[in-house]
Amino acid sequence: MPHTLDADAVRMWCGLALDALGRARADIDAINVYPVADGDTGTNLYLTVESAAQAVDAAFNGHAASAAASRPTLADVVRAMAHGALIGARGNSGTILAQLLRGMADVLADGQAPGDGDEGGGKGGDGDAPAVGRGEADDLRRALRRAVDLAYLAVAHPVEGTVLTVAVAAAEGAERATGDIATVARAAYEGARAALQATPGQLDVLGRAGVVDAGGYGLVTVLGGLAEALSGEAPAALAPVRPRRGIRPPAAADGHDPAGCPADGAPDGGPAFEVIYLLEADDTAVTALRKRLDALGDSLVIVGGDGLWNVHVHVDDAGAAVEAGIQAGRPYRVRITHFGGAAVRKAGADGPDRPGAAVVLPDQPGSQGPTGAPRAERAGRAVVAVVPGDGLAALCAEAGATAVATRPGEPPASGELVDAIRRTDAREVVLLPNGTELHHTAAAAAAQARAEGVRAAVIPTRSAVQGIAALAVHEPGRSFDEDVVAMTSAAGATRYAELAVAEHQSWTMAGVCQAGDVLGMIDGDVAVIGSELAATAETVLDRMLASGGEMVTLVLGAGLPDEVAERLERHVREGHFAVDTVVYHGGQPTTPLIIGIE
Repeated sequence: MPHTLDADAVRMWCGLALDALGRARADIDAINVYPVADGDTGTNLYLTVESAAQAVDAAFNGHAASAAASRPTLADVVRAMAHGALIGARGNSGTILAQLLRGMADVLADGQAPGDGDEGGGKGGDGDAPAVGRGEADDLRRALRRAVDLAYLAVAHPVEGTVLTVAVAAAEGAERATGDIATVARAAYEGARAALQATPGQLDVLGRAGVVDAGGYGLVTVLGGLAEALSGEAPAALAPVRPRRGIRPPAAADGHDPAGCPADGAPDGGPAFEVIYLLEADDTAVTALRKRLDALGDSLVIVGGDGLWNVHVHVDDAGAAVEAGIQAGRPYRVRITHFGGAAVRKAGADGPDRPGAAVVLPDQPGSQGPTGAPRAERAGRAVVAVVPGDGLAALCAEAGATAVATRPGEPPASGELVDAIRRTDAREVVLLPNGTELHHTAAAAAAQARAEGVRAAVIPTRSAVQGIAALAVHEPGRSFDEDVVAMTSAAGATRYAELAVAEHQSWTMAGVCQAGDVLGMIDGDVAVIGSELAATAETVLDRMLASGGEMVTLVLGAGLPDEVAERLERHVREGHFAVDTVVYHGGQPTTPLIIGIE
C-alpha cells in the first residue's frame, strides 16, 4: 500500500536502506575501484546510513519520552537523518551521500530549498524544478534536485560516471514522472538504476575493471529503500557485479589514470592517505579551507553547513590536512587511513581484506601513524560480545571477552564495535552480536577491522545465551578457524527463548495478546501467552525440553526475584531427568528472563 511522505515513512526508508546495504555491502566493497581501490565503499555507505538511521530513531525516542509523549514531525526526522549522516559519514561516497540527504532535508523540512536559485553551479541547476506547492510528489522532485545541486557544490572536481551521475539521473527520472509520490520515487530509482549500468562507459577505470561505480551502486540501493517505503513494493533487484579477476587499471606516467583519477592509491601514484574529520567552522573559513586542501591533494569533498562540516580529502601530507582544519576551526573525530597495499590488491582477488592501516586521532595506542612508524606487536586473539546487561558484561569479562553493553532502544553502532575491537589490540577477533538485528552491524565492524589489519570473524549468535555457549568452548590455543568453527557449532546447538511483557494488544503466532500478558518467545517467535511469568516460563521450558536437552541456562533480568529461578530449577529437576540448570544474574533491563537449552 502506498505511504504518505511523513516521519514514519522516513524512518521506514532508513531501516530498509540500512538492511539493503547490509546485504549488498560485500558486493559493493568488491567492485570498489574508484577513486581508490581500497574495497570499503559498501562498508562506508553502510556506516553512514547506520548513523542516519540511529539519529532518526533517537528523534522518535526523544519525542516519546517527552512529557507530552508527542510524535516527531517530518521536519524533525529529515533533519535528524541529515545530521546523523553528516556526523557519521565515512569515505568519499559516504560523504557525498550525506550531502545528498542534506539537500533532500532542506526541501522536505522547510517546503522549499533555502537560498534556492542563489548558489548555482550544480549539475542541471537551472532553476527549472517544478513549482513549489503541488503536493508531496513535487516536494520529492525538488528534494532530489536540491540534493544534486548541493552534492556538486561539495565536490571540488566532479567526475562523471560516479555517484554524482547516478544522482542526476535519479532527479531527472523524478522530474519526468507523473503521478503520486510513490510513482515519482520509483521513477527516481529506475532512472538511477539505468544510469548506474552506463557508468562503465563513462569512466575508463570502471570499464577496464568490468564493474559499475561502487558509490552509484550504493546510492541506487538507498533509493530502492525510498521507493519501497513509499510504494509498499520492493523495487527490481540489482544484479551483483564482480570485477574481472586480475585486472588493475594501468596508471599513466604522471600517476593518474586517463579519467583524471589517482592511480588507485598506489604508493608511487596517488596520495597515500585519506583524511576525514568533523569541523566546527564558519562559512568563510571553510571557503579558504577548500582552496588549501584542494592544493594539497585530491578527492576533496566538504559537506555540511550551519557551522558543522564533514571534511574528506586524499593527501600525501596528512598532518598538513589536519593543520588546515585547525586553522579553519575546531576539527575532531579525525581519522587518517594509509592506503598502503590497497592498490596492489587485485580487484576481486581471493584472500583477506587488509587494504591498509587506519589511524583514529587522538589516542589509538600502538597504531601506525601518518609517518608510517611501526606499531607495537598486537596481542593474540580476543572475543567481543554484545550484551544487554551489566551482569552479562561481568560474566563476559570473567571469561576474558570484551563486552559492549546495549541500552534499551539503542543498539550499538558498528563504530562502537570497532572501538571495542581496537581496545583489545588483538591480531584476531571473534565477534558475538547476540541479536539477529545486529548481524549487519557486526559484519560492518568486522570489515573495518580487517581494513586495519585484524583478522575478524562474526559468529551469528541471535541471543546472549548462544553467546555464552560460544564463549564456553572458546580456546585461544586452537587455530583461528578451528576456534571459530567450535564456537559457531556451540552457538548453533543452543536453542533460546525470552520472556517479555506485552505493551499493547497484538496478533502473535500464538494468538491475540493483551497489554500486560507474559509472552514466551522461542527462537524469536511468540509460542506461549500467559498471565504469570514463572508459570509461562515453565510452559516454555517444557516445550523446549520435549525435543531434548542436557543443560538449561537461565539469565535473570533486572529486578527478577531469585525465587523465580529457584522455582524453575525445581521444575526442571523434577520434570526432566538428567538435565542440569545454571543461573546467571544478567541484569538486562527490558527482558525479565532469557532461557538457553543446550
